[in-house]
Amino acid sequence: MVEGDLQCPYHGWRFAASGHCTAVPALDGAPDRAHRASALPVREQQGYVWAWGEPDGDPKGEPWKFALIDETGYLVVHRSLEANGTVHAVAENALDVPHTAFLHGGLFRNDQDRNPIRCVVDRHEDHVQCEYIGEPRPEGLLGRALSPSGGLVEHFDRFFLPSVLQVEYRIGTENHILVTAALTPVDDYVTQLHAVVALRTRIPGWLLRPFLTPIVLRVFRQDARVLAQQTNVIRRFGETRFLSTELDLLGPHIFKLLQRAERDGLPTPEEAREPTRREVTMWI
Repeated sequence: MVEGDLQCPYHGWRFAASGHCTAVPALDGAPDRAHRASALPVREQQGYVWAWGEPDGDPKGEPWKFALIDETGYLVVHRSLEANGTVHAVAENALDVPHTAFLHGGLFRNDQDRNPIRCVVDRHEDHVQCEYIGEPRPEGLLGRALSPSGGLVEHFDRFFLPSVLQVEYRIGTENHILVTAALTPVDDYVTQLHAVVALRTRIPGWLLRPFLTPIVLRVFRQDARVLAQQTNVIRRFGETRFLSTELDLLGPHIFKLLQRAERDGLPTPEEAREPTRREVTMWI
């Protein structure tokens, strides 16, 4: 067996990195050149393997680079998780603010003493971003751990094609958290999240990690449970009927970006246009 070949455990067929079948042990003679598997270009970067979705094609651009992985002073946590939902549903859930007061009440926000904030949504050809202006520090356990003394928050939510989401918080000059997750569809209704959490606070990372990790995982489990329930309803009735309000800040834009990318491919720099902007007031 040539080093680098892959061997099927069922019949022992062997394949080169190009996808061509190099050996069929039970066959008298060499395999036909037509016997091959699709080969996707891949790139290993920052401990992750990225695959270009078009077989035998040259990638257009470089893989996503996770920010702050090697930045001094940051606690960096890598975690891979799985949720029963489409890429769109998982991305929308992760970047949806209004549900946090109910589904994650007490852990992140709560439904008491709401405050009005400005939400500024900028939609680009390959990504969409929302900035939340005037947001006080969340009163749940996570917010108190990040900034015990309170303060106003700089908060951004972002989605980038093909399927990368970001949540960023800054509280004062010392507290910064950036969550980046690359979403990989396992099938139509199962999505893997490969998340990188970069955190800097006044509290040492080694002291914060044992406290924060169980809370973050509990938040994810709550989200995963609701996504699974939503997916079961969609499968049961065979269709989706969603109604949106102006508070669905990113979900409709994410859906349009994914639809366009599926139809036309990823946009090129030459296709860039001026972003569209809108503002909404939200009570959280």
